[in-house]
Amino acid sequence: MPAPRPRKISDILPKIQNVAQTSHFLVKFVLPNSDLKSHMTKKGISPRFISDNIGLLCSDAVLPGSNMASINTTGDYQGLTERFAHTRQFTQISFDFYVDLQYKSLKFYEHWMEFISNASSGDPSSDTYYFRMRYPKEYKSNDTRIVKFERDHFQFLEYRFVGLFPIALNSTKVSYQNSQVLKATATFSYDRYICGESNSLARALGLDFNNTRGRTGNGTIDYNNAKQLNAILDGGGLALLNRGQEFSTNQSGTGILTGTKTTRRDGKKSYIYQPQRITTPK
Repeated sequence: MPAPRPRKISDILPKIQNVAQTSHFLVKFVLPNSDLKSHMTKKGISPRFISDNIGLLCSDAVLPGSNMASINTTGDYQGLTERFAHTRQFTQISFDFYVDLQYKSLKFYEHWMEFISNASSGDPSSDTYYFRMRYPKEYKSNDTRIVKFERDHFQFLEYRFVGLFPIALNSTKVSYQNSQVLKATATFSYDRYICGESNSLARALGLDFNNTRGRTGNGTIDYNNAKQLNAILDGGGLALLNRGQEFSTNQSGTGILTGTKTTRRDGKKSYIYQPQRITTPK
């Protein structure tokens, strides 16, 4: 490799200025289809609160990480010790949440853990009160997600957790000193995570799991593909079309799309189409 050559500041600045920010993310909790949902409803935690509010109250989150457990082998090669991976391990994660005036965000974790421990019926203050853990499929969430996005909402990275459940609700300190926003910290364990979109729409477009097979050679989605576009329309309309992707301008055939030419931020020309049901080009 040759020695590095001097470069202008103007060549370097665009690279170090276009970096991701920590303050744009969204947490989305989805509880399993079990008695956990009805248990939450009885405690005053509605499905609407879980789907819309609890994620917005998350003030601090972490993107998941993992590590490889390894083993050493000696003797395969003279005088050499080799290391091989045998298990992928996933680290626990902690979220900080603002506590709302009705304490629903705090109750959400309290009663989720209460459901896991499956407390016996009767008076909780009784001397014979006991706990009996539920089956994992009843309390583990397989669809909770963290979406890390940027200020323009065009670039994003999604993490989906499989087998997620709370294992600890940290003690929350209150004080007579100057009032501050009350926060609660919950720690979660999970079996594994999936990096990239995994919904049916992303699969139909070939963009699942951060794949790029649904994009053309210039990094754009091929919107002349009838199967892909119909999948977009069936899966929520403009939700994916508005992610800042360019549209292919290949107009071969009839009855594909209609649209107008516009100017992108970088000055290049592109076509923005109004989505509608299309047929395969002839």
